[in-house]
Amino acid sequence: MLPILYHDDDYIVVDKPAGMLVHRTRLAADDAPCALQLVRDMVGQYVYPAHRLDRPTSGILLFAMHSAAASYLREQFDAHAVRKLYWAVVRGHTADHGRIEHPLRHPKGYYSSAADYQAAEAQPATTSYTQLSRTELAIPCGAYPTSRYSLVALEPHTGRTHQLRRHMHHIAHPIIGDTRYGHGDHNRLFREQFGCERLLLAAVSLQFTHGRTGQPIHISAPLAPDFARAVQAVGL
Repeated sequence: MLPILYHDDDYIVVDKPAGMLVHRTRLAADDAPCALQLVRDMVGQYVYPAHRLDRPTSGILLFAMHSAAASYLREQFDAHAVRKLYWAVVRGHTADHGRIEHPLRHPKGYYSSAADYQAAEAQPATTSYTQLSRTELAIPCGAYPTSRYSLVALEPHTGRTHQLRRHMHHIAHPIIGDTRYGHGDHNRLFREQFGCERLLLAAVSLQFTHGRTGQPIHISAPLAPDFARAVQAVGL
């Protein structure tokens, strides 16, 4: 069972744990439970995923209960009318706020050959961020005598693959626990000092318009306990 954050005849919103696939793909086809199948089993019917979360990301995940609701959600996503907000712990002290506009193409693993990857055209990608708090620890890391971290709110305005993780890497503030785009020394510090084994990225807020009633729907989710413990441990 996944925690249900919202449920009616048209939509169901659940809180996905870190480490769980939304649905199986050719790049991740193992037999571990996926959110799509679990939600189908919970409600006893076919459901339609409205968006994706990376496997190591926790938090809000929206499904439509029928095709008409799914179609309306697609229209909202295409019009950038759905607002998603994430929290992340990143390396360093970020600016108070900023906007990242850096085009992205799919990662190399999505292409059948290196030539296809090189030929692929990067698509526009935009992310806004706001620093919520910051800390400096008297723990050496790499060449530095102390370690600096920020808790940031991230809002993607486009939906490219691994967008938030890649954008924070692009501005030299990679997300802690990111084994693909992150910084190994800082990931290791969090594992050894604080027992944190996960990517510190979580979907905490979602806003969309209900397709049948026209009413705005605002869903929020608490941080997962392991994420919250890490935030508290470093003083964020």
